[in-house]
Amino acid sequence: MSAPAAKTLLSVNLNKIALIRNSREGSYPSVVEHAQTCLDSGADGITVHPRPDQRHIRPHDVRELALLVAPLDGIEFNVEGNPFAESLGDYPGFLELVRETRPDQCTLVPDSNDQLTSDHGFDLTQAGETLKPIIADLHSHGCRVSLFMDPIPKQIRLAKEVGADRIELYTGPYAAAYRQQSPDIESLFQEYVTAAEVALEVGLGINAGHDLDLDNLPKFRKLPQLLEVSIGHALTVDSIQMGMANAVAAYAKICRS
Repeated sequence: MSAPAAKTLLSVNLNKIALIRNSREGSYPSVVEHAQTCLDSGADGITVHPRPDQRHIRPHDVRELALLVAPLDGIEFNVEGNPFAESLGDYPGFLELVRETRPDQCTLVPDSNDQLTSDHGFDLTQAGETLKPIIADLHSHGCRVSLFMDPIPKQIRLAKEVGADRIELYTGPYAAAYRQQSPDIESLFQEYVTAAEVALEVGLGINAGHDLDLDNLPKFRKLPQLLEVSIGHALTVDSIQMGMANAVAAYAKICRS
C-alpha cells in the first residue's frame, strides 16, 4: 500500500449551519462568519452543496463564500451538487451557479432533488457520456472537477476516461461499519485502499467524504495519498459540545498527523 499523504486538506461543509439559519427568518447564524471561524481554526477550505429546494445552502451563500475565499492564498472553495439540477425559483441551476462563482473545485454528485443526503456514487456506464461535455465546460471556467464515486475500480477507471481530475470516495458504508464495530471493517477499508490505488494508477487525485468523524477519520486518513476530506455533519455536531473552533482544530490535527 502506498504511504498516506503528508497532509490531507480539511474542507468544512457548512450545509448544517445554513440549515439552522433557515429555521428562522433572517441571517442568524451567519454562514460567512462561521466559514471565517473554520478558516481561522485550521480548515483548508470550505464546501457547500446548494440544492434546488434550498433546504440549507442558498445561492447567495455560494456567492458570498466565493468572495470570502477568492483573495485567500491556499484556501479552496468546493461547490458540490447534481450537475443536472435545473433552475427552480431563484435557484439558477447548479451549473449556472458554478459558472458564475467559479469555485476552485466542483464536485459532481448524482443525487436527486428529493434525496435526504448523497448516498451513492455515479454509475459512469450510464452517465459517463453525458458528463464528458459538462466536465469540459467546468474546466473551461477554471474548476477542478471531482466525481462522487463508490470504491469500484471499474467505475474509477471510467472517471478518468470522462475527464475528471479527482474522485471523492463516498465513505458512508465505511462510517456505518465503523460505528457498528462490524467485523467486516478491515475488508471494507481494503476496498477503499484498492480503489485509491486504482485512482493513483490512472492519474486521479483522491478526496473522500460522508459521515467521517473524529473516531473513524484517523483510520481513513491512512488511505494512500488522500488529498482532501469534506466533513460537515459530524463536525457540526461536535461543535455543539466542543465549540466550532475547537472542533475544526481537532479534525485538522488528524488531517495533519
